[in-house]
Amino acid sequence: MLAALLTLLAGLPGLLLLPPLDRDESRFAQATSQMLETGDYVDIRFQDDPRWKKPIGIHWMQAAVVGTISDPADRAIQPYRLPSLFGAMLAAWAVAWLGAATLGNRAGFLAGAILGATFLLSTEAGIAKTDAMLCGLTTLSLAALARIYLATRAGQTPERLHKLLFWAGIGLSILIKGPIGPMVIALTMISLSLWDRNIRWLGKLGWGWGLPLLALMIGPWAIAITIATDGGFWREALGGDLAPKLVGAHESHGAPFGTYLLLAPLLLFPATLMLPAALVIGWQRRSEPLIRFALCWLIPAWIMFELAPTKLVHYTLPTFGALALLMAAALTQPIGRISRWTGAALGLLVAGLLSLLVLYGLTEFGRSTAQTWANITIVCAMMAAAIGGFMLVNRAAITAVLAALVFGIIAHAGLAGTLRQLRPLSVAPQLVKTMESAGIHPAQGRLPGPVAITGFHEPSFVFLTGRETQLTDAAGAAKALAEGRPAIVESRDDAAFRTAMSELGAAGRSVGEVRGHNYSNGDDVRLTVYAPVGHGQAKNSNEAR
Repeated sequence: MLAALLTLLAGLPGLLLLPPLDRDESRFAQATSQMLETGDYVDIRFQDDPRWKKPIGIHWMQAAVVGTISDPADRAIQPYRLPSLFGAMLAAWAVAWLGAATLGNRAGFLAGAILGATFLLSTEAGIAKTDAMLCGLTTLSLAALARIYLATRAGQTPERLHKLLFWAGIGLSILIKGPIGPMVIALTMISLSLWDRNIRWLGKLGWGWGLPLLALMIGPWAIAITIATDGGFWREALGGDLAPKLVGAHESHGAPFGTYLLLAPLLLFPATLMLPAALVIGWQRRSEPLIRFALCWLIPAWIMFELAPTKLVHYTLPTFGALALLMAAALTQPIGRISRWTGAALGLLVAGLLSLLVLYGLTEFGRSTAQTWANITIVCAMMAAAIGGFMLVNRAAITAVLAALVFGIIAHAGLAGTLRQLRPLSVAPQLVKTMESAGIHPAQGRLPGPVAITGFHEPSFVFLTGRETQLTDAAGAAKALAEGRPAIVESRDDAAFRTAMSELGAAGRSVGEVRGHNYSNGDDVRLTVYAPVGHGQAKNSNEAR
């Protein structure tokens, strides 16, 4: 529970501070919002377009939270992120639960704390999509599998609760992200059986009631979505989403083999200083059942993700629990000199790289308000590496890890604050604020909706302004003004917009301009917000005809 609480503290700043993100987060949140608005909890849609790429699980979880503590009309992203935070806490709890049962209470807590404080998991904990919850459920299932495996190795009878957690974790992970969780689990089971040259332990998993339980968890939704979409969900999810990722660089997210290995020190920060020791322990103590299990959890799945042509930084997250266990195991014995010095140097390298990234963001997109947050991030990241590395080199490994975790969590909070203050990256919130200041946001009731927008067709804007938001071109924006609705026009569409206005005989006035950077496609944007003439004030020099 203490490890889960620490994970809560690590993930909460991002959850609270970051605006709705493009693109996946806002697509997930908007689809869930539409479920609550329409009462259709089977067919997943973003506006009128089918969203048949992932199963229903995360949407149901988000809908349960939002329906309990919030309202879709509030357009607040934070409630939609809570399931991700719960998933991260579950992952830390599960690793600590397994570690405490095998390595002792202190090492178990450290394993959960290390996992929960990693930059990757604590970041995903504050984003309303599938990956943190997938990590939590996959880690829970694997922790239960480890308890079953270790009990069988010791000649004991596995507990029924552990079997239940194993099957429940698999079933829920399928509802969250399809085959990814079961693939990691299956690779672990196959690797263990081959290494031990023994498959008898697999018979202790409770297949007789476990498989029917899986069918009971997944079957009703599978039947409902097949009927509701006439099989279209499966064609899109398998043929349009999963298969392209396995055979090519889907949506330009390709990278060479070894990319995840290079990224691992950064994504594991602040626990990076323990990475060399974890790898050494994995080799030296590979004959121990727990270490062997952790290696079979980590290596085959990691290779699978490296071999896949499509790569995103969060794909390897379900394997991080194994790394956390290896790091905690390394803390139960003296750490060798080479591992200590290498870990300290690696931590400093990552902290320096992180500082450079923050400075780049501050230089490119920052304002004076971002400087304080950036200073907190840089100072605490360097402190995590310097103090942690110093203590590690001087043989105080547990103190080193605790110090690194404390400063690393503060650095992550500072990073969330820095990103919030990079105003040019928050285009959608600035557009909404401009409309509200001018009194033309349809939610204020002074103008009819929906808002029409050209150029900036990002899901974050749809989430903040509602399902009916009109993603259109210059002619559509001109028509919106002619109908008395607000319009937002990107600078590239100015000429066509004015021509369309002239042809319609319509008029509008500029009430504000937003300049920013669309990080989804790398383009700078300049968007002008227009109100129909006659709203708020008479025609003026900013009038567009």
